[in-house]
Amino acid sequence: MKTVTLHSQIEMPQLGFGVWQVEENEAVPAVTKAIETGYRSIDTAAIYGNEKQVGEAIRQSFVARDELFITTKVWNTDQGYDNTLKAFETSLDKLGLDYVDLYLIHWPTPEFDEYVETYKALEKLYKDGKVKAIGVCNFDIDHLQRLLDECDVKPAVNQVECHPYLAQNELKDFCRDNGILLEAWSPLMQGGEVLKNEDVQSIAKKHGKTPAQVIIRWHLQNDTVVIPKSVTPSRIEENFDVFDFELTADDMAAINKLDRGERKGPKPSEMNVR
Repeated sequence: MKTVTLHSQIEMPQLGFGVWQVEENEAVPAVTKAIETGYRSIDTAAIYGNEKQVGEAIRQSFVARDELFITTKVWNTDQGYDNTLKAFETSLDKLGLDYVDLYLIHWPTPEFDEYVETYKALEKLYKDGKVKAIGVCNFDIDHLQRLLDECDVKPAVNQVECHPYLAQNELKDFCRDNGILLEAWSPLMQGGEVLKNEDVQSIAKKHGKTPAQVIIRWHLQNDTVVIPKSVTPSRIEENFDVFDFELTADDMAAINKLDRGERKGPKPSEMNVR
């Protein structure tokens, strides 16, 4: 497993396991299977409703806590300084952990203009040693710039929708220039349309891999952290089996050309749901 070093000097696995839309009754077996397969990074969130099950799977696993990288997130309704501190304790209790490795703001919800105060609560959690690193999800450049201007601790991670049809190149460049790691949610694209792309399928056939494995490899070679999700044991294994081949420069260029700015999730500037 390749890791990346966050600016807080902790190591984060570049390939993790996401549990968005994993039902409560599926979460324990899915996370257990992921850990058995070799995943050491698990990404959950308060709004997913499965933090308790993720924690249960962690406790049942054969892997020591310090070998795992656990991420969770504060939801929109809990933004604001005091609310965020309370929400964190609730998540920690559900997970049954003493700390989390990465705590993120789930959305900026700019209409409510509380993400700076929310982030300052994350800074306190970081300074108090309750989290190893802090960051954000779904932040555009203007949201990130405001945090850089008004806060003390630079976000370690910005987790956003990213796949070959939404490559996020401008945002990637900004994050790279500012030492912020870009992490891809929905890395295989909701609906799987990109998996049917002829170029992706041709590259997969050439390497004897699946289209999903090719796209995950594309993310990895673009220095992006990637967190595919599945509850199917064979798919969990398939998504992890990406370290025995490498895409060529021509392969990468062909996939890079697929970018068309096609977003399946909400635009961060317009997502103000509470």
